[in-house]
Amino acid sequence: MIASLSGTVSSVQLDRAVVEVGGVGYLVHATPATLAALRVGETARLATTLVVREDSFTLFGFADDDERAVFETVQTVSGVGPRLALAMLAVHTPDALRRAVSGADIAALVRVPGIGNKGAQRIALELGDKLGPPTGADAPQAGAGGAAPAAEDRRDQVVEALVGLGWNVKAADDAVATVLAQAGVDVVEAADVAGALRAALRVLGGQRG
Repeated sequence: MIASLSGTVSSVQLDRAVVEVGGVGYLVHATPATLAALRVGETARLATTLVVREDSFTLFGFADDDERAVFETVQTVSGVGPRLALAMLAVHTPDALRRAVSGADIAALVRVPGIGNKGAQRIALELGDKLGPPTGADAPQAGAGGAAPAAEDRRDQVVEALVGLGWNVKAADDAVATVLAQAGVDVVEAADVAGALRAALRVLGGQRG
């Protein structure tokens, strides 16, 4: 088992990255949000899990150990393999999946490409409480007190991440604008960067389909 990788990022693509460790380049599949945090030439650490098949060895990477644990747990559901598990984490954070499963939120689960109503019902039923309660890791942080400071706009960060994943600047900017309009807000706050990135990817994915 390869539990983690720490090394220099040598390339980042739409669904994978190569991390060089001790002169060996490891191809790692990951979610867009995890990949967006990587920068070519910089050092990165990823929690990983190795999926072994008769004809392949595939390494999957995660931002932290909790994301990896959720990835491994959802695969205990019949019909859920590593690719679908990764798609679930591309659309939802670990805590969002916990809430969807514990609340049997079928509408949230079917937003994942490849999951229909029956599949969502099976996932909610078979997972039960295996994912545990939400950790609160994706909850907005409260201010220290007094009036809330003006939100810093992280829109450019989301656009930059989308460009790094292969879209041109105009398409990326338009997708983020669509996400903001749908949410009824004017800025992307720091706590919402990953969510905005996921939403923009869904917008761009629909345009490609």
